[in-house]
Amino acid sequence: MRPSITVVGTGTGAPVADEVLAGAELVVGGRRHLDAVRLPETVERVVLGPLAPALDAVERCLDKDGRVVVLASGDPGFFGIVRALAERFGAGRLDVRPGVSSVATAFARLGLPWDDAVVVSAHGRDLRTAVNVCRARPKVAVLTGPGAGPAELGAAVPADRVLVVASALGDPGRERVERVTPAEAAARDWGTAVSVVLCLDTARALGPVRTLAGGRETPAGWALGEAAFAHRDSMITKFEVRALALARLGPRLGDLVWDVGAGSGSVAVECARLGAAAVAVEKSPDGVERVRANAAAHGVDVRVVHGEAPDALSVLDDPDAVFIGGGGRELPAVVAACARRARRTVVIAMAALDRVPAAREALTAAGLSCDGVLLQSSRLAPLPGDVTRLAATNPVFLLWGVRPQARSEGVAL
Repeated sequence: MRPSITVVGTGTGAPVADEVLAGAELVVGGRRHLDAVRLPETVERVVLGPLAPALDAVERCLDKDGRVVVLASGDPGFFGIVRALAERFGAGRLDVRPGVSSVATAFARLGLPWDDAVVVSAHGRDLRTAVNVCRARPKVAVLTGPGAGPAELGAAVPADRVLVVASALGDPGRERVERVTPAEAAARDWGTAVSVVLCLDTARALGPVRTLAGGRETPAGWALGEAAFAHRDSMITKFEVRALALARLGPRLGDLVWDVGAGSGSVAVECARLGAAAVAVEKSPDGVERVRANAAAHGVDVRVVHGEAPDALSVLDDPDAVFIGGGGRELPAVVAACARRARRTVVIAMAALDRVPAAREALTAAGLSCDGVLLQSSRLAPLPGDVTRLAATNPVFLLWGVRPQARSEGVAL
């Protein structure tokens, strides 16, 4: 089947050749794209707004064996209209002629490579995913949209980031590339010309040479040994427990995970290594410094909150998943506060049998389905004479509560 829809990427400086438009019965594009080309009066024009009417117009034209040209910004196969066209009409009917994407153009304006950048779209999507990626990664490009622009992003990302707002890229008279703090971005009305926003940790803007493009490579292993973290008097979630806790938390890029009663912060650090934005809540001053040191040692961003749960949780954004370590009389209240706000799951590690019923009740009272195990492990330990024994670790109860819709959506738990 010969291509009958020509998709042209424009808007970053490259004009649309007249021969591309010659013979077209229908031209679809944004108003600024249509205004920038010369079209015969006889050509039908459709201004892109809602996508469905435009696709219907394309289908009517194709039914008459007409030829369609679609004008798009930058690279239309990169978070662009190519996906919708291919799903509706088949990839074989498309002749795609990409331009330079707004992301590539914005990084070019800064003189920065972007093979180590993460690109996330907030256009027509929940902004929280983009925010969590900006919290977790040092170099992020955010494709913006109504209600999810530089002001909203600036109000939510860490204060130590720099936002680069690129507007009207490719328009010599209107193009602007501005570096601002998140607070400055939050205080402005940016209008409708924003092309892309870069969120940068300037200290790490030039990352190491890459083999794979994208954000941090997935770690080769997790559930690291206790020796990988600074801790006090063995007060750390043991790696056997941490392995199952991570499996139940399911941390991933775009998620926000709380580590409540963080201690050494080993769970928060591991979640950050796996791509999630992580917040560690710790009440002791020396514990706070220990978590920061462990995060720095593993090269990840962990926001550390010095305070005691549940009160310290009130200022935090709602998490996707929560890990609660330790116990104490406040445990039921802490579990209840976390269970009310967790979008997906809450995992609790407890050494004391007496704490289990109240923790389970707090999970189920918040509408979570509850399950759990008692973990007992024995590690190989050397003995004199080149022999080995089994050394038992302390048993730990691990409970987890899952929000019902998370299970129905097929989340691995």
